[in-house]
Amino acid sequence: MIHKYIGAALLFFVLFCTLLLANIHTKDISTSYMSSKNLEIAECASACALPSHVDLSGDSFPVKRTEKQWRERLSPLAYSVTREQGTERPFSNAYHDNKAIGIYNCVGCNTPLFLSADKFDSGTGWPSFSRPIDPRTLGEKRDISYGMQRIEVHCKVCGAHQGHVFQDGPSDRGGLRYCINSASLLFEPLNDLDEVRAKVIAWYAAK
Repeated sequence: MIHKYIGAALLFFVLFCTLLLANIHTKDISTSYMSSKNLEIAECASACALPSHVDLSGDSFPVKRTEKQWRERLSPLAYSVTREQGTERPFSNAYHDNKAIGIYNCVGCNTPLFLSADKFDSGTGWPSFSRPIDPRTLGEKRDISYGMQRIEVHCKVCGAHQGHVFQDGPSDRGGLRYCINSASLLFEPLNDLDEVRAKVIAWYAAK
């Protein structure tokens, strides 16, 4: 009878130790994962934070304005970002945490570029999208400034710099992350996805 109790006690002790070790191991994995995730976000943020140095001056865009007209149309920050390829501050910009339904239009020409349905929280402090509405409205240029290799993206209608696209987005959404400046966008809030669809169709129909 005593041996039976001793055996049960030993079994309980072994199970307790196994669970304890498993819990410690899980915490180690969780800590390791969060550390690596934080590192990824930090790397993403540093890549987004640097301004671009690509030459768009030779490109021909359907919408053209003089420098005076651009400055009259845009805020100083929007001008710096879209015309001089600057970058706004993370987290303190207008749309990084915006969760409303609607369309993100180019601030330079009102071309619809991104949908709220394709926006996600990347943790970097800038609006992030998994895809544009239409790839034909978003141009890309290779940016090798600062010893990095990035892909700059701009509005193909007016040439306004938008941000960069990276291959570290959600895998279930195609794996891309369009890191875009709020200052490059003008958000149009809408009631539902049907209204969003109708607005986009109406924009194309008017062209």
